[in-house]
Amino acid sequence: MAGMTLEQLKIFQAVAQHLHFTRAAEELYITQPAVSAAIHNLEQEYGVKLFHRIGRHIEIAEAGKLLQVEAQKILDQVSLTERGLRELNNLQRGELKLGSSLTIGNYWLPSKISEFKSQYPGIQIDCTLANAETICVGTAMGQFDLGLVEGDVKPALQNTLEYEIVASDRLQIVVGQKHPWFEWGEIDLSQLTQTPWVMRVRESGTQQRFEEALQNWGINLSELNVILVFTSGEMAKAAIENGVGATGISELMVKKEIQLGTLRAIRVIDNREGNGAIAEIVRPFFKIKHRQRFQTALSKVFEQMLISSILDGSHQHVSVI
Repeated sequence: MAGMTLEQLKIFQAVAQHLHFTRAAEELYITQPAVSAAIHNLEQEYGVKLFHRIGRHIEIAEAGKLLQVEAQKILDQVSLTERGLRELNNLQRGELKLGSSLTIGNYWLPSKISEFKSQYPGIQIDCTLANAETICVGTAMGQFDLGLVEGDVKPALQNTLEYEIVASDRLQIVVGQKHPWFEWGEIDLSQLTQTPWVMRVRESGTQQRFEEALQNWGINLSELNVILVFTSGEMAKAAIENGVGATGISELMVKKEIQLGTLRAIRVIDNREGNGAIAEIVRPFFKIKHRQRFQTALSKVFEQMLISSILDGSHQHVSVI
């Protein structure tokens, strides 16, 4: 028995993804007959049908569904092993796969990546930006070596992901020049329900923290007049600059606009206990990684750099594992 090869598994996965022999061949830069032969040889070797041929179309068979899951595990492990071998060169070559939520990826992470690249210029860094929930799921699935999010890790993933705080920022209540609060600069907590709001989608880490703050202040989200919901902070910021609503947004995102005077951060006073305390929203930035998956040397070095930056800087290192 010859047994299956990695090449056959790669071809099978391409066919399973596209459900089309020619498209699989184009993706792999091989001929269509080579694809057909690889699938035929697997089916002959193990006496199973991997695909059903229905006219010009194909459908994946039960045996194919099983192989698809197991083949992906094998190919992922081979990829990690290859990366590990390439790193046995004093980190002169290799690839680091990061996933980051939008605010962190656009405003906080670039300087960290630049610092890392200055020390290891031969390393390729692949960074994917998405909402916090997508990054958490992607890290759990092995798409990223490390993830960076400002939202909570959902309970369903907490046994899979290890997470700790590496930085923090503040959410600010921000309005544009046309809003009456722009001239005031300060409002009472109870006034939050008296203006239109621009929000982020529920999967956003920013939105999760803002809703938690509202709950802590005794305000239900349903009490707010939400007029717009956006997938990105940049869209929310643009809407506020040109409109009359308010939004809760990272101070990192509006620093320049506040300096230019096109936006103003509004101080919120909490008078519930009569002491006039300032109501602030401080949120952590979490580094996440899989608890059991193999961690590359590059990932460990980048992770240590993030931890060192906390110890050297103003943020206290707090473990929440």
